[in-house]
Amino acid sequence: MGLRDDLERYREVGEQRRQDLAEFIQYGDLGQSRQDSVQIPIKIVDLPEFEYDQRDMGGVGQGQDGQPQPGDPVGQPQPDDDGDEDGEPGEPGEDGGDHEYYEMDPEEFAQELDEQLGLDLEPKGKQVIEEVEGDFTDITRSGPSSTLDFERLFKQGLKRKLAMDFDEAFVREALKVDGWGPATVFEWAREQHIPVSKAWIEEAYAELPADEKAVWDSIDEMTDAVDRESTANRIRREGVDQIPFRREDERYRYPEIEEEREKNVVVVNIRDVSGSMRQKKRELVERTFTPLDWYLQGKYDHAEFVYIAHDADAWEVDRDEFFGIRSGGGTRISSAYELALARLEEAYPWADWNRYVFAAGDSENSSNDTEEHVIPLMEEIPANLHAYVETQPSGNAINATHAEEVERHFRETDDVAVAYVSSPEDVTDAIYEILSTEDES
Repeated sequence: MGLRDDLERYREVGEQRRQDLAEFIQYGDLGQSRQDSVQIPIKIVDLPEFEYDQRDMGGVGQGQDGQPQPGDPVGQPQPDDDGDEDGEPGEPGEDGGDHEYYEMDPEEFAQELDEQLGLDLEPKGKQVIEEVEGDFTDITRSGPSSTLDFERLFKQGLKRKLAMDFDEAFVREALKVDGWGPATVFEWAREQHIPVSKAWIEEAYAELPADEKAVWDSIDEMTDAVDRESTANRIRREGVDQIPFRREDERYRYPEIEEEREKNVVVVNIRDVSGSMRQKKRELVERTFTPLDWYLQGKYDHAEFVYIAHDADAWEVDRDEFFGIRSGGGTRISSAYELALARLEEAYPWADWNRYVFAAGDSENSSNDTEEHVIPLMEEIPANLHAYVETQPSGNAINATHAEEVERHFRETDDVAVAYVSSPEDVTDAIYEILSTEDES
């Protein structure tokens, strides 16, 4: 392998490629990113290159200017210009490597996640923002001449030409049968499905010389002696010199009016902030909800987010507070859904907005609140998708039954997803579970 091959190999390895997306979601520093900009670590490999020493060190093999001669003993390592000696801090492996970030917007993030997880969520347009002209697919009987569908007119005329055409020479020979006149030939032509008019036959008979009106003794003798040429053969031989266009065949194209709909989405993120939601549980919520926010923001034209925290009561917070806030109160999940319902009905009507309601916690809830209040509220809130994410790093607690109750009740529906996250390794599976449920519905 030559130097050029080495260089090409290093180029391939040294491309600034994005860290594996699943690895970034599971273990990466999500805090480096903003809501509208995703910062993904990339790995840098420097290309090897020759570097010429610019110091005046003398020529090769010259015994001057302090250059060692063959056989001279090698002295102790000398300090570098910055004062560090070999073996002191600064050795390979002790300093951190070069780190840079690839910045992608939420739309690119959504495309990458679709590819990695095998998803293809198709956003639904809700609010009509304008009506636009689409393709010229509709047809009318009147319109400006510039929109005349000439191709259709020509085809209709050609069909009529083929339907009206007949072998004139063959019919003229029938007029030469002894004792046959125009009326007899016309009846015979109808039996033979020859589309000839009686007027044409009478005119052709009048033009026949008298000595040609008894050439054949019978019609059978004529048909045995004269071959009837098909219309297709005759057109191939002679071409088409005239197409019978008619006004009733005229059609005019006009554009189909299409409604351009803006793909609006509101995402309601609900998080349990009660005393049982310790740091590891909060981190798992952030790892799951943050990529979902990026994904939906990248999929829709316009995205808005509502963040609701709750213990026994619920209140709205901003995004920065949402993932770090902690309370010491008890838990009543229905309080968050009551607030979510009020906010959605107030500002985000179902007719104009796609809705996603995502909740997360450790599945602990006050007695009977899930069955008596949360589930009825979920059924009352129309949404593209409801999802609940249980975060239990140490496994299920005895009284952590909220996720199971929701999953059991909505088992047969296609707009509710339940996911379980006990470690960062479960995050991408949880995201897939949620988004694939929406994809299927």
